[in-house]
Amino acid sequence: MNVTVFGTGYVGLVQAAVLAEAGNKVVCIDIDEDKIARLKQGHIPIYEPGLEPMVKESIATGNLSFSTDAAVGVEHGELIFIAVGTPPDEDGSADLRHVLTVADTIATHMTVKKYIINKSTVPVGTADKVRTTVSKRLAERGLSDLAFDVISNPEFLKEGSAVADCMRPDRIIIGTSEKQSEQKLRHLYAPFNRNHEKILVMDVKSAELTKYAANCMLATKISFMNEMANIADKVGADIEAVRRGIGSDPRVGYQFIYAGIGYGGSCFPKDVKALISSAQQLGLSAEILAAVESRNEQQKHYMAEKILAHYEGGVQGKTFALWGLSFKPNTDDMREAPSRVLMERLWEKGASVRAFDPEAMEECQRIYGDRDDLELCGTKEAALKGADALIVATEWQQFKALDTAEVKNLLKAPVVFDGRNQYEPEEMEEAGFCYYCVGRPDTSAC
Repeated sequence: MNVTVFGTGYVGLVQAAVLAEAGNKVVCIDIDEDKIARLKQGHIPIYEPGLEPMVKESIATGNLSFSTDAAVGVEHGELIFIAVGTPPDEDGSADLRHVLTVADTIATHMTVKKYIINKSTVPVGTADKVRTTVSKRLAERGLSDLAFDVISNPEFLKEGSAVADCMRPDRIIIGTSEKQSEQKLRHLYAPFNRNHEKILVMDVKSAELTKYAANCMLATKISFMNEMANIADKVGADIEAVRRGIGSDPRVGYQFIYAGIGYGGSCFPKDVKALISSAQQLGLSAEILAAVESRNEQQKHYMAEKILAHYEGGVQGKTFALWGLSFKPNTDDMREAPSRVLMERLWEKGASVRAFDPEAMEECQRIYGDRDDLELCGTKEAALKGADALIVATEWQQFKALDTAEVKNLLKAPVVFDGRNQYEPEEMEEAGFCYYCVGRPDTSAC
């Protein structure tokens, strides 16, 4: 099938590459000329496991191409995906300007029926706005009778496993009331729907709400466990034991019930805010979601408070080794990352940070530039050398096996602040560490 994707971010680029590998002819459109030039050469602007070789292979086969020419994209694609950003506005609502601009662009150039597919995460009612935008432009062109459909097809990709999620989806949501649109999407997704039926067809508004509801449910589980961890701190319980206890109940399950220092990224914070804003516009009070957001914002300060308490507020002149900058492992994304809140709190108090992350070093440099109180180190060991303590902010695999003897030798003092509960308190105490974690008994061996 001929497919066009507007937007080459996480969602658009991954979706385009996977569809191209399946044999479709895919054209990606973006207004960023430098980005498109790099993509044509096979240079991927984001870190996502498995994406780069897939893009390069599809470029080589001719199934995937890139352009800044919107007219070319509209002419090429029978199915046109909108996969542009919907950043939060000042009131937390989703900014739909990019989505509606693409809709207008499609209507400006289309001459035959197009199937316009909203892949961006958008509030309920966005499909209606896209339809209105397209209809208005077609009317101005004297083409009011030109047929089109607007379909909601939300993505459920996780950064760090987006390619696998796209190739082996848990479910494929198709929001449409037009049978022909359903058939087109069923045909497109047939290669990814072979093992068992994964396609769920529903009305457009239900599909739009499904995406927000899914992300907000996951964010709620994380904030709930962080709240339980705070209670565990006060009563002397171990949140890891609690996690295993409740996770064994199949009604709860083990996913997304790990305590930590808050969620980040491009989806959960934005989508929770957007659904709160949507509810307010409808005259509703989204009290649970407001609590989820509040707990998460507070949780990002959790480890900073433990650090300040350990040093009795006096971190002026201290240097901290920081392992992990990205908001989660297997990505270079630092949007809303807890590490940023942590670093900025330490800088405010006069401390310095020596940081290492397997993939997010360039992103950190881009965000913060050159600072006297930030050193980006080439290895995790280099970050430790001469630091007053170690802070773990992201649960990268290479951080999980701790060489306690080496860490003690490189640090000025055996102090570890673990924001992801990577290590066992008993083992850290036996190794002679002051060990602080989340919702588990801290040690005082030092």
